[in-house]
Amino acid sequence: MRFSVWAPQAKSVELVIGERRIALQAIDGGHWQGDADSGAEHGYRYSLDGALPVPDPRSRWQRDGVHGASFTLDAERLRDAGRVAEAPGFRAVPLREAIIYELHVGTFTAEGTYRAAQGKLAHLQSLGITHVELLPLATFPGSHGWGYDGVDLYAPLPAYGTPQELAEFIHACHQMGLAVLLDVVYNHLGPDGNYLGQFGPYFTDRYKTGWGAAVNYDGPQSDQVRRFVIDNALMWLNDYQFDGLRLDAVHAIFSFDAVHVLEELAAAVKKLAQDSRRNLVVIAESDLNDPRLVRDVAKGGLGMDAHWCDDFHHAVHRFFTGERDGYYADFDGLGDVAKALRDGYVYQGQYSVHRQRQHGRPPRGIGSDQLVVCAQNHDQIGNRAQGERLSMLLEPAQLQAIAALTLLSPFVPMLFQGEEWGAHTPFLYFTDHNEELGRLVAEGRAREFSSFNWQGEVPNPQDPNTFLRCKLDWRETSKTPHAALLEWHRQLIRLRLSKTFGNATRVKPAVKYSVEKNWLTYLHGGLLSVFNFAERPQRVPRPAGNWHLVLASETAKGADTGASVQIAARATLIYRNHNSITTR
Repeated sequence: MRFSVWAPQAKSVELVIGERRIALQAIDGGHWQGDADSGAEHGYRYSLDGALPVPDPRSRWQRDGVHGASFTLDAERLRDAGRVAEAPGFRAVPLREAIIYELHVGTFTAEGTYRAAQGKLAHLQSLGITHVELLPLATFPGSHGWGYDGVDLYAPLPAYGTPQELAEFIHACHQMGLAVLLDVVYNHLGPDGNYLGQFGPYFTDRYKTGWGAAVNYDGPQSDQVRRFVIDNALMWLNDYQFDGLRLDAVHAIFSFDAVHVLEELAAAVKKLAQDSRRNLVVIAESDLNDPRLVRDVAKGGLGMDAHWCDDFHHAVHRFFTGERDGYYADFDGLGDVAKALRDGYVYQGQYSVHRQRQHGRPPRGIGSDQLVVCAQNHDQIGNRAQGERLSMLLEPAQLQAIAALTLLSPFVPMLFQGEEWGAHTPFLYFTDHNEELGRLVAEGRAREFSSFNWQGEVPNPQDPNTFLRCKLDWRETSKTPHAALLEWHRQLIRLRLSKTFGNATRVKPAVKYSVEKNWLTYLHGGLLSVFNFAERPQRVPRPAGNWHLVLASETAKGADTGASVQIAARATLIYRNHNSITTR
């Protein structure tokens, strides 16, 4: 078996297998290479210049955690387990037809494993989900966490199952018509178990991130750093058969050379998609409101397929909860909800009070299917002190309205696990660090929220119960009011999957509203949504047309009178025109 590692600053590199040390030979470009005839199946490490052996930067399996030995993996066996050809006829639907479901493997089920999650796929299929998005899987310290402090980017976390079981999970998704996306973190690595810097100039002190040293994407010897990250992206897509990647916080990826690393990564994924005849996507998380992320390279963009649009979430959350802390201070009621529905971006260059500067630019030249929107996600829930979901803050009628705004928006909608039934389990910030790092994280978390008027103490991320409280309670799905909300989501998704709606992704919606009377109407894709956010019934104007009521919230009562509709307090009504809408 041949071993190779990039260590351009080392004077000697040894492959360590048990008590054996095998000297590797220096080859071109700072790489070291050598062969081992046996023993590597029991684990191996590398020793640089005689130092203590450490894991392989490209380790494919860290069975014993971030400080343990590295293990080899038969990539062909993984491809066999998850090969798309084994799911006859499967091809991920394009983003314009997508409904994404974000889940955390460790809390999605009581067991917190790939195999247990596989048992819930029928629920997602019946709901109408098209893409499952997994929070980061790269091995991180401990047995549970969010995954954004991973240090072994090529090795999936052992706590969720083996690499083979991950491939089998993806294969099972494909068999049920579900594409699978993976959240990856390329802006920093976690501190514990991070041996990458010992091997080469993977990091730089020219830039800073809020989570750790920035990755060296544009300094000396950065070509191999880029290759390390792009090869990692292609590994997940090729070996495990993921259908796309969500890139975490790309605004913290610093690349100031002529070809941005994100452009290079997107091009590599597009080439793999063409060669394999698959629908592969790259979705960026960014709070910059910058359409250049998703513009074609020929038009000066970076060529990403889509990016998360935070303004939609912020406008909806601010309107329904009334909260004004932090970035919610930049949003101000129903007008911003309407603007978010029309444009995605609320901030298009105007002054931001929260940032104390101008923010964003107009989203010209990009399609609605290039923006991913949500009313809840892991960050927006988990970065609250008590991890409250909207279902723990609002009434069912409000949750129905929010679901309709999100799922019938022109953008790519995303749900967070349990949102579809209004789960009452929190999603808190939880970690399983070593004692010293865990203490610092817990103290920092408490300090972060000390100026807020939160009820009760901030849960300690290191307390195992903090993690256990976040596991979904699937028994809720059959209880009141959860079952009704679940059915509401199912009906909304069925309407969204209509051919008429899907063909309208490049058409701007018609949005009308009254701040004074607190109503909003929204016409898009052959569907008319009428919302009464007021505490009293009222008559709301609607456009001319032969409208047929197809969905009404539980509180909706009242009759149509042509140019207007009488609608109950806090009610949501969904109409379609006389043309028949059929689903895929």
